[in-house]
Amino acid sequence: MRKPTLEQGKKMIKCVTFDLDDTLWAVNPVVRAANHTMYEWLAENAPLFNAMYTLRDLNQLKQQVLTVQPEIGYSVTRIRLAVLELGLVNSGYSCDQASALAEEGFKVFHQARQQVEFFEGALETIESLKASGYIVGAISNGNADIRHVGLSHCMDFQFSADQVGVEKPDAEIFQQMLQYTGMYPHEVVHIGDHPEHDVLGAQQMGMRTIWVNLHGTLWGAGKAPDAEVRSLREIPDAITMFGAAKRP
Repeated sequence: MRKPTLEQGKKMIKCVTFDLDDTLWAVNPVVRAANHTMYEWLAENAPLFNAMYTLRDLNQLKQQVLTVQPEIGYSVTRIRLAVLELGLVNSGYSCDQASALAEEGFKVFHQARQQVEFFEGALETIESLKASGYIVGAISNGNADIRHVGLSHCMDFQFSADQVGVEKPDAEIFQQMLQYTGMYPHEVVHIGDHPEHDVLGAQQMGMRTIWVNLHGTLWGAGKAPDAEVRSLREIPDAITMFGAAKRP
């Protein structure tokens, strides 16, 4: 086999990372359903909360929490726990009761939050990339877990804002992925729906980017992505156009 030239080597993609929410599934229906499941649990286990708050009040509680604790803004998990605890204390539960109930209520929410419905072609595309020899992983600001949504068989790793302590587009979350995989930035393509969090965040690290634009939105966020797809099934061909190479 002819040895690749240095220029060809610079074009080789060995690792593919995906955003999760709104890239592989629609997140709003998932969160709505999980909120209802949690609210039903609270009705049985913390009825004072339900007597005082509706689901619509969660956003107001969130704003109150972030006003007092802006440092937790990167973490959807820490925010939700704080929201539940604040609401429970306001409802009349003691601090200890509120802490325990918030933990249990979050577990109920988190389990329901993993019940996702993949976009057309999502699983097949990721499985195909994995079978082709790429290292495949997730970089997400949310708290979906690849082990529980049905991706652990075709993804090698996950980095989340909860885990790292910062959210995309902060360079640190991408840097930790590069350190973990041992990849150079030019060997990685990041795929996501968010122009700033995904595309601009990965660009600042020197990574290739694919913008998942399922709704045909016009790009207007700065430097354009390396590729744009309107269907997840277009991703393998887009990677091939980068001069991608499978891992030996």
